[in-house]
Amino acid sequence: MFQVKVFTLYPDIYPGLINFGLYKKAKEKNLWDLKVINIRDFAKDKYRTVDDTPFGGGSGMLLRPDILALALDKNIDYKKKEKIFYLSPKGKKFDQNLAKKLSKEKVINIICGHFEGVDQRLIESRNIEEISIGDYVLSGGETASFVFLDAVLRLLPGVLGNSSSINEETFENDLLEYPQYTKPQKWEKKSPPDVLLSGDHAKIKDWRLSQSEAITRRQRPDLWKKYLKKKNEKH
Repeated sequence: MFQVKVFTLYPDIYPGLINFGLYKKAKEKNLWDLKVINIRDFAKDKYRTVDDTPFGGGSGMLLRPDILALALDKNIDYKKKEKIFYLSPKGKKFDQNLAKKLSKEKVINIICGHFEGVDQRLIESRNIEEISIGDYVLSGGETASFVFLDAVLRLLPGVLGNSSSINEETFENDLLEYPQYTKPQKWEKKSPPDVLLSGDHAKIKDWRLSQSEAITRRQRPDLWKKYLKKKNEKH
């Protein structure tokens, strides 16, 4: 069973979005499990204080390393080399390749930050990997954690009804997905491209590839460069 452990100041937020649809059914089938740890439970005073001012001055507060370390150490088996992620705007950019890699782990630990972040000594001493879901700032890591988990959980074996569809999605093979059409066949005087109605699977496959290439080249030149590089290496 794939296990997720979330360290947060707001445990009531969970399971939230991942308690519906595919993920709820997968959890009921014991394909994955969620454990939520309240960081405040490890505070040392009656006020349950978890933050303090940064050395050197500056605005905002930082999560104290001693308190967060207690929460981690009580809930993580370091001998099993469980991966620990801190969701941070200055982390490594999260992408589909990383989501696929993490879906093969047995346990992942997620730290949801708040205030101005986490003491650097904790990140270094507990071998924590910083991950960013994009170039913008959120009020806390909880929102980011749902994006993170959505991308990973759907890749677990048995979660999606049709696992083969994963291979045709956006970002697979460094291409954005081709346009999709469904019924009614004619809507507001517009019809799907004739090739999709032809029944010729080879032509449909070629059309979809050409569309994916065109969209990627136009919308994401960074991905287009990666795609061309890999394509040229094969020839």
